[in-house]
Amino acid sequence: MKRSLCLLYILIQVTLQAQGLFPLNEKKYIDSLKLSVNNDPNNITKANAYFLLSSYYKSIDTIASKKYLENGKKFGGTDLFTEAVYYYYEGQYEQDLNKEKASISFQKAINALSKLKGQKAALYLALCWYSYGILQKNKEGYPFLIKTMLEKSIPTAEKYGEGKVLGFLYAQLALMFTYNAEFEKAGRYNEKALQILERKEPNSTELFYAYLNTSSNYCYQAKCSMGKQFLDKAGNMVRPYPDSSSNTFYYYNRALYFIGVQQHEEALQTIEKGLFYAKKFHQKLQMQMFYFHKYDIFKKLKRYAEAKNLLEEILAEKTLAQDLNNRKTIYSHLSSINEIMGNLDDALSWEKKYSKLNDSLNAENIKLEINKLETRFNTSEKEKRIAFLNAERNQKQMEVNQKNSYLWVLSLILLLFLSLLIFLFVIYRKNKTLSEQKEINLQQRIEDIKQKEELSLTKAILEGEERERERVARDLHDGLGGMLAGVKINFSTWSSNHLNPEKDQEFYKILGQLDNSVSELRHVARNLMPESLLNFGLETALHDLCEFYSRKNLEIDFQAISIDKTLPLNIQLNIYRIIQELLANAVKHAEATNILLQCSQSGENILITIEDNGKGFDKNIENTSQSMGLRNLKNRVNYLKGKMEINSDHQGTTINIELNTNGE
Repeated sequence: MKRSLCLLYILIQVTLQAQGLFPLNEKKYIDSLKLSVNNDPNNITKANAYFLLSSYYKSIDTIASKKYLENGKKFGGTDLFTEAVYYYYEGQYEQDLNKEKASISFQKAINALSKLKGQKAALYLALCWYSYGILQKNKEGYPFLIKTMLEKSIPTAEKYGEGKVLGFLYAQLALMFTYNAEFEKAGRYNEKALQILERKEPNSTELFYAYLNTSSNYCYQAKCSMGKQFLDKAGNMVRPYPDSSSNTFYYYNRALYFIGVQQHEEALQTIEKGLFYAKKFHQKLQMQMFYFHKYDIFKKLKRYAEAKNLLEEILAEKTLAQDLNNRKTIYSHLSSINEIMGNLDDALSWEKKYSKLNDSLNAENIKLEINKLETRFNTSEKEKRIAFLNAERNQKQMEVNQKNSYLWVLSLILLLFLSLLIFLFVIYRKNKTLSEQKEINLQQRIEDIKQKEELSLTKAILEGEERERERVARDLHDGLGGMLAGVKINFSTWSSNHLNPEKDQEFYKILGQLDNSVSELRHVARNLMPESLLNFGLETALHDLCEFYSRKNLEIDFQAISIDKTLPLNIQLNIYRIIQELLANAVKHAEATNILLQCSQSGENILITIEDNGKGFDKNIENTSQSMGLRNLKNRVNYLKGKMEINSDHQGTTINIELNTNGE
């Protein structure tokens, strides 16, 4: 019973959604369409509104639906797109009335839309393929429908990015996988649908049904608690619209949840609410589904009389009982429930009806099997006759062959000779291909060795450069810097005892120049080997570097994000040199007034971004100039196995660099 209800519900969902979804606020939607057909001066807009009205009324008032459809065709005139769309809505109109006509209409729409370009045509084409697949599933089976969606419908919608149609198609594909009990695949496609619709169409009916599909997928896996959050989201969407027919499906899924968590009283209350909407909107099939669930609950609660009455009502209503398999199931349950209640005569009566119908269905199946066997037999007889005729023909052919034996021998020799030539040619081509492949592999190995040598050379150059910088910085700071500082101190002491500041201003001017020289010398030493990097780490050193380059007319905004203080010193030093070169280029050449520098770390990756509002430069300067700065920058980036992207124009320059801390 539970499995039958699951399959029936999903079939209804597929059929409903194949015929189109309408906004949850249905009254406002219909009023706006009617206002458009009455007042809009544009005939194409009117035609589209008529088509949508036809789609809405096809299950409510087929006469009105047909009238709206024809009006849409009339106002569309000779417009090719509107004509193609007409065939799509004609297929929707015929979908429940004449499946063959509907199939032909969808094929016409597919042919017409395939010749048109643009997003609207592509999205309608995707929906046409889906609707055509739904019609053909009874003949071809669900594999054909799923293949049509994966190879035709979804790829067509994907050409124009993510949107409502693509989200809808993913949700429908998930529903089909749920029907076939492939719940994990259904979950993946439901997740895709939700990601698209929540981001692109957060208030759409497509999202509402995607929430319900996801909730039901979990419930059919006995994971109702996981589906509850999606059921609640659907409830929040439909709650402001108590007059919407979509409430029927919300309450059905809500009842499904309560049944799954064994809260039978709450399930019965929810079923009553759902029945209210199903009756209000004449949704007979949904009413029967509610009754089936109600019967199942009554049976579990041992309310057998009420359960029996429900089954008899379902049988009398005939909506579900039209299908012989459904009727057989109802007979079986009526027999079972009467037996439980002690009504053995009624139980026997229903069991006889069940057996008679079951025998009838089996007999029908046997007839089908007999027809198949008869067809096979006739086919076998035909094959025997064909074989006999072939034998006669072969006998005559053998006589002809005997008369021409010499010719055949010669032909065979020639064929063998040609085969030998082909064989030798294939061996030659194969050997040639192998030789070429070996040459390619050899060149690749040579290239790899060359790259490794270049990397080793770059590493040695950079490490030697840094060692030399460190040595020169130490000599300047500790040696020459100390000596000049001592000279300055001696001069200052001597002048204070022997000179008059007012009379010997020239001497004090020279003393000031000496003081500036000491400061400049220390600045040069710090640039060669920044002490703050050695003492406090990369982030502090970069802050100091930005403060050094800041000017009255130049503002530098530095942002450091998650920089690891335990990075190896050589990695920190290389990153510092890269940013030093970037800032120096921006300050020296760009004439910028604002610079944004961002340095962040994510795991083993370091991301550097620098933006300025300067005058920019030619992006091909590396190929047209012998700039040492850019070459050094590229060498350091390659040393850390990084990537550098430069975007520059007259409005400024942006440079993005990605480095790997394990890159050396």
